[in-house]
Parts: sequence; structure tokens; C-alpha cells
Amino acid sequence: MQKGILIVDFGSQYTQLIARRIREKKVYCEIHSFNKITHKLIKKLKPKGIILSGGPNSVLDKNSPRLNKSIIEYNFPTLGICYGLQALTKENGGVIARSLSREYGFAKIKITHNSKIIPKEWLNKYINVWMSHGDHVCKPPKGYKIIAKSNNNIISIIENDNKNIYGLQFHPEVHHTYLGHKILANFIF
Repeated sequence: MQKGILIVDFGSQYTQLIARRIREKKVYCEIHSFNKITHKLIKKLKPKGIILSGGPNSVLDKNSPRLNKSIIEYNFPTLGICYGLQALTKENGGVIARSLSREYGFAKIKITHNSKIIPKEWLNKYINVWMSHGDHVCKPPKGYKIIAKSNNNIISIIENDNKNIYGLQFHPEVHHTYLGHKILANFIF
């Protein structure tokens, strides 16, 4: 790999779109299924960063896809999107809960804290995003800060700035999310 982005695929319908958005920025990326991630693969690829895709499963189900600990152990900058955020949260000791109803479609989130991946001009503003989830983060892992919540009071962005780990409960890769490409660019660069 030429120091690009490793996309860990948890079965999202948008995984190929994430790759396309990264390649549009002239950055190399590879997609690998969550169950193919090994220490050997990560050592071989030496990615610049890792994106954890969304997926149709619930991290609360017994047989749901799990986040390979290799991803966390290597301390690569990491961005979890939807299911990726939830897997990251659960693996690091945070709390996930089932939503009373699935959230699918447009939502507004309010940015309450600065973040490296969020444009500074968004602070204290409501931003339109595209949600698609049945579970949500109730409590972020220790060391993580809540950056935004939705108009339904759902935690929408978390980060651990010291470790360069970020999580989004929405899809930045779709055109429905206002300037989502900026979030991806800020993570990548």
C-alpha cells in the first residue's frame, strides 16, 4: 500500500462510496472486510489512517461483526462511521443502546465543541446530515469527548483527540450531508 487509507468494511451499502470520495481527493485506499483484518495485513499495508464503515448489523447482537483489536493496538488515526463508530465505542468500553426507532434520513446536529475534523465555522451551528442507524452511543469511552448531538439528542460525533480517533453517527460520504467531503478531507489530511 502506498501510505493510503484502509477502509474496514462492515457491510455498508456506502463502502464503495467512501472509497470513491477518498480517491477523488487523489488519495490511495483499499477496502478489506472486517473478518480479513489481521496483524499481518496491517503490517503489510502500513496505512496512513483507517476508516471503519457502517453496516446493517447491531453491535449488541451476539454474532455481529467485531472490531479487530489490531486496529486499536497500532494507534493509526481512525474514523468510525455509524456501525464503525458503535464498534469502536463498544471495543473501547463505551455504552451502546438500541434506539426506540431507527433514524433514517435527514437530521440536524449541533456542533458544541471544536474538533480537527469539523470545520471551525460550524461551532455552535446546526448542520444537516444523513443518518441511518438503529443503535446509538449512550456513553462514549473514557478519554472521548462529545463534539455534537442530533436534534433527537443522539450523540453524533465523538473524538479522542490524543489518539486521533473520531466517530460519526452519520454518513459524511453522501451528498445529503452538508459539506461531508470536508469532514473526510480533514480526517485524511
